[in-house]
Amino acid sequence: MSIVVTGATGELGRRVVERLLVTVPAEEITAVVRSEEKAAPLAARGVEIRVADYDRPETLTGVFRAGERVLLVSGSEVGKRVPQHTAVIEAAKAAGVAQLAYTGVLGGPGADFRLADEHKATEQLILDSGLPYTFLRNGWYTENYTANLAPVLEHGTVVANAGDGRVASATRADYAAAAAAVLTGEGHLGAVYELSGDVAWSLAEYADAVAAAAGREITYSDVPAATHQEILVGAGVPEGFAAILVDVDEAIRRGLLAGTSGDLARLIGRPTTPMAETVAAAVSAAVPAA
Repeated sequence: MSIVVTGATGELGRRVVERLLVTVPAEEITAVVRSEEKAAPLAARGVEIRVADYDRPETLTGVFRAGERVLLVSGSEVGKRVPQHTAVIEAAKAAGVAQLAYTGVLGGPGADFRLADEHKATEQLILDSGLPYTFLRNGWYTENYTANLAPVLEHGTVVANAGDGRVASATRADYAAAAAAVLTGEGHLGAVYELSGDVAWSLAEYADAVAAAAGREITYSDVPAATHQEILVGAGVPEGFAAILVDVDEAIRRGLLAGTSGDLARLIGRPTTPMAETVAAAVSAAVPAA
């Protein structure tokens, strides 16, 4: 069995490879990356490295082999992902891979927020290709919040326009473990998994978790969408991406990221990582010990 992970040096892809290395011989794992230099640590562990770029379809020609199980980790550049993913899908089809797993978004066709559009389009492209597929519809990453702790700790406020909406998040490590399970297990072809954390939490509860970990008062400020957009742009977030983040908050307000199907916990064989645990670790890393 040969398993291929695209985007293998990214935040999710590298965690998938690390998880695979626990149970799969390194020589049966291939990492598709843009930078061979960045992938050197994986090569040193015996992982095969193939260099290709989503933005250069010609580099994907021949990058896959017949019978391989492939994980297409979605690109990170919003607005460019459909042509990028199309190039990967066409290369996988030409090679005759045995499985194409794709990391989409929670809710699939029912996700009506802008960030989901390219994921829905990609799923349809995969269906149209006729390839054996598995859809891994990932919910929100807890790290999407903890990566932005500095201004929260500085100002003592979590700012969003999500209202009382709830988020059933999990860690990237949780989602990576699910992907590894699907790539190494049987019975997943044609399956669609709605992946999310076991518990959906509100932004007010997130603020409370940060406060408990930091030992200081942290509040949640729910602001109008237009106000949040202005705040993000003022903090240096590009206007287009700020609009996407604001739109996601509106989706949270509507309950679109609160689903708790249990698929993620079943795939990884354990409960998902609690939000407060991830927050505590992030705060500990962000705040120097006294």
